[in-house]
Amino acid sequence: MKFILISVFTFLFLNVSVSKEVIIDMLNKRDDGQKMVYSQDVAQIDVGDTIKWLPTNKGHNVEFLGGPEGYNLPSKSGLNKEVSITFDKPGVYLYVCTPHKVMGMIALVVVGGDVSNKDAISKIKMMGRGKKKLANLLDQI
Repeated sequence: MKFILISVFTFLFLNVSVSKEVIIDMLNKRDDGQKMVYSQDVAQIDVGDTIKWLPTNKGHNVEFLGGPEGYNLPSKSGLNKEVSITFDKPGVYLYVCTPHKVMGMIALVVVGGDVSNKDAISKIKMMGRGKKKLANLLDQI
């Protein structure tokens, strides 16, 4: 009986997938002096993980412009609204703060280490500082 209980508990604990939640702040200014940014430029997460964006400073949101093929991008969040998204499909996701994307308030999420759609993300039209920043971020992954 003891062997059966140990086997059952071992099976349960080995097969439990532990997902995590990553917090990203929407900021007017980051500690490194960068203005109109998210607290992380590139979030590397595992499949099944959740990112929660917090409106630390007012006037910001989250709008996804690109992701892996076949993924339905979430609706853009309202200004000053907290938003959580669980990522179940591997790939690179590009998101921006709608009012500040020209100022370079853009970031990436890389899910499961899969960068196979990196070229598709690089073709998304960006303007202002966002264009140069996107190229730099894609070079980092």
